[in-house]
Amino acid sequence: MDIPRIFNITESAHRIHNPITPEKLATLGEALRLEAGARVLDLGSGSGEMLCTWARDHGIVGTGIDLSRLFTDQAKHRAEELGVADQVRFIHDDAAGYVADEKVEVAACVGATWIGGGVAGTIELLARSLRPGGIILIGEPYWRQLPPTEAVAQGCLAHAISDFLSLPELLASFCSLGCDVVEMVLADQDGWDRYEAAKWLTMRRWLEANPDDEMAQEVRTQLTSEPERYAAYTREYLGWGVFALMPR
Repeated sequence: MDIPRIFNITESAHRIHNPITPEKLATLGEALRLEAGARVLDLGSGSGEMLCTWARDHGIVGTGIDLSRLFTDQAKHRAEELGVADQVRFIHDDAAGYVADEKVEVAACVGATWIGGGVAGTIELLARSLRPGGIILIGEPYWRQLPPTEAVAQGCLAHAISDFLSLPELLASFCSLGCDVVEMVLADQDGWDRYEAAKWLTMRRWLEANPDDEMAQEVRTQLTSEPERYAAYTREYLGWGVFALMPR
């Protein structure tokens, strides 16, 4: 049970597996007005940076679930490094359908809404773990500017323009699902650079160390094409943000 190996290769050096900087992640924690002892559930927790830094900075306790064995191990190491291993735990498992044994103050799925089959299903899933008055966090892309053609949308690695909404449309969709939008922290192009461009050095180093690996050609192809594709499409057209929601 694991994610496709290409992601374990390209993002193996990432602490944050989304286009958001550590500074913006800290801003999000402050914006939520987290209190010591608050319980946080993170579905698709990656390498654990959100839970670990919030445990250090705000005294939260939390549980993260992720399908990547590598990222889960990295999260555990990060907790030890920051001295918060007694506050957070990380479980290697499929987060789809996961419901916390004890209701939480914050239930998050930051950049992995396929876990619930999309935004609506993920909000419904997270709500099952949420205490009354708690906050749901959803990380989701949106169009910074509408692609002029379907080909441009596909250059952003979408299947079609209809895959994503504009920011106002996305916010309206949360309201239509019965939630109040109470905060948001949006990525900027620097955040996208740190997420996407950081993969390129990782891929180059991996290729140097693993020239005969069965994945070498796929990694080489991606390293050759990704800088130009990213600069032409994703960086210009695609936004991303974390949205704090409270069910009505």
